Amino acid sequence: MIQSRVPTDLSLMFEGQAWHALCLAVLLALAIWAAGMDGAMAGALFGISSAAWFALLLADTIVHQLFVWVSWRLELHGGRLTRWFGGTERAFAFYAPIFAILFGARFVLVTLLAIANRGTLDIAPWLGLLLAAIIAVPAAYLFYSVKTYFTFRRAFGIDHFDPEARHWPMVREGIFKYTSNGMYVFGIGALSGGLSSKSTETGRVLADCAYFAHYRRA
Repeated sequence: MIQSRVPTDLSLMFEGQAWHALCLAVLLALAIWAAGMDGAMAGALFGISSAAWFALLLADTIVHQLFVWVSWRLELHGGRLTRWFGGTERAFAFYAPIFAILFGARFVLVTLLAIANRGTLDIAPWLGLLLAAIIAVPAAYLFYSVKTYFTFRRAFGIDHFDPEARHWPMVREGIFKYTSNGMYVFGIGALSGGLSSKSTETGRVLADCAYFAHYRRA
């Protein structure tokens, strides 16, 4: 059903987004600085340099953040996607696959970058794998909790498209018994990449900061 929301001024797209923009600018500056660290861009995979994998990871992070921002703001301020696509479900069906591809690409790129740049972080390989395994436990529990209790539709942001979803009760099962923002607290840990690569850990921190900015100002 098409929602009867009155279009609002597009200037609201930028309301409260100064913090988000500042964080993205800082991330770019940090990326340029990190590229100069000794060994940070060493190595290659499939004939593609670590520098290129790092750039792809950074680009995916930024594009993902911008896509979510534009989509959510267009829908929140006037239900524009709903009107353009002829209904809430059609609008969400356009948005969700792109969200999933961009989000999933981050895990793929982190893994490929970790392989290309492996061994450059001054840490014993066994310790890096151990820490990564420890970090992966809550990330796996989060995935289970989202699938079982929270649902992926809700995780993707259906509440920005369907006004009724904004009144759904808080989920207090699974990992959400311990935090109301499990995806931001534990989910980003899955981007650890094995904790053996300088460029991977730099990219992960940049991605984590982008998530934090998104959480603060979504």
